[in-house]
Amino acid sequence: MAPGRNGETPEPRKAVLRKLWAPEDDEGKRGGLIDEVLALWFPAPNSFTGEDTVELHTHGSRAVVAATLEALGRLEGLRMAEPGEFTRQAFANGRMELTQVEGLADLINADTEEQRKQALRNMGGAQRSKLEGWRQELLSALAHTEALIDFGEDADDVTADALRGAVTKVRVLRREVENQLSDGGRGEVVREGVRVAILGPPNAGKSSLLNMLAQRPAAIVSPIAGTTRDVVQVTLQLGGLPVLLSDTAGLRESTDDPIEQQGILRTLGEARRAQVQLWVYDATDPPTRAAQLDTVALGAGAARSAGVDGAADEALGEGAVLGEDASSAVQLLVLNKLDLLHSPGLLHSPAEPTGTSGSAEMGAFPWSPLLARERQYHLSCTTGEGVQPFLDALSQMIASKYGASDREAALITRARHREHLRRCADALEAFEQYAGLGDSAPLDLAAEEIRIAANELGKITGRIDVEELLDVIFRDFCIGK
Repeated sequence: MAPGRNGETPEPRKAVLRKLWAPEDDEGKRGGLIDEVLALWFPAPNSFTGEDTVELHTHGSRAVVAATLEALGRLEGLRMAEPGEFTRQAFANGRMELTQVEGLADLINADTEEQRKQALRNMGGAQRSKLEGWRQELLSALAHTEALIDFGEDADDVTADALRGAVTKVRVLRREVENQLSDGGRGEVVREGVRVAILGPPNAGKSSLLNMLAQRPAAIVSPIAGTTRDVVQVTLQLGGLPVLLSDTAGLRESTDDPIEQQGILRTLGEARRAQVQLWVYDATDPPTRAAQLDTVALGAGAARSAGVDGAADEALGEGAVLGEDASSAVQLLVLNKLDLLHSPGLLHSPAEPTGTSGSAEMGAFPWSPLLARERQYHLSCTTGEGVQPFLDALSQMIASKYGASDREAALITRARHREHLRRCADALEAFEQYAGLGDSAPLDLAAEEIRIAANELGKITGRIDVEELLDVIFRDFCIGK
């Protein structure tokens, strides 16, 4: 890079225009002009990595970029960075903690507004501040407990008071940790997407609904029962969140086709994993309790005939049933084929009780007794009637359940966070049990449980023993970050 007119180096953190030349060749001949660039100089430690850094902003053609990289590669001591190497160096130099690194990775990969907001909060240190505050509370409780081990025999009254103080700190903190663990996986859902499964009997219009929501023919639609064999998935954005929408094989009484049997088994598994279940039935024949239970039981029977009894039982036991309190997933009933009803013009808000709006005909509008009416939606995938109100309601429900809105931001955004917090909560519970033994309390064991809990928090932020984890995290970064 050519110096300024007076040979000076660029002023730190100020963009300057420079000519970029190729280095001399082996014979000492000066290389040619590559480009005119904007150059920025960031001396250590005030740079992203904490080391001396130069940024070159070139024109973006492939030829310019290739020539620039080739020229830089000929300079001694320079090489291409590995994916995530800049960020890893920033972590190693104390410029970022591990949750901030993860936040940066999430921001780079964010597809939706909620993902962007959550990533920015974490990159800015929201997770780190909360976790470090908890860790400091635990270190304070640990110091009091260890002081009791050293000096407690000389002052019984002081011992009791100090132990009660440590127990109070730990009890309050354990409740906070457990509250985060029972958050319904909000943070993970924002990162990974809301799993929405379309379930129901054959020929109810499940594939048509998937295609309508995806706005493309993602699934084959046919009047032949058993057309959908495998789980068909599409990704949408609803309520600012990523949504993984799955069309599944219809649950029916009998099938001799082993492939369809496996498809039904996968349907039951998808129902178990889903955060939202969309049960699709024919609007001309809304499901009753007996009919719906028969449908699922028969579907499980088909799965069992494939030689997978345990898996079918597990799926049934964990929410593959439609009805109030039948599943931990949010359940919505979609009554499709509204165009086949005699009076399709009677469509109205599902939240509006029938027979209360002055129309005597509305009392005949078909509903199912399995769910509250505000969770039932009448629509036609053929004419499009009722689809937009249903889509608006689904988006609002997903946003209110998993979006941040005015609530405290989710602390847990990855499976490893949840695992470390669970171990932390277990250690704090063990401390309380030891401390509850009174005069015979084994203070050394109690102190060790606090130390374990504090270390688990430190592992989340990267303060404690995370070397094996770093390769996994940084390998998913893009080159140059």
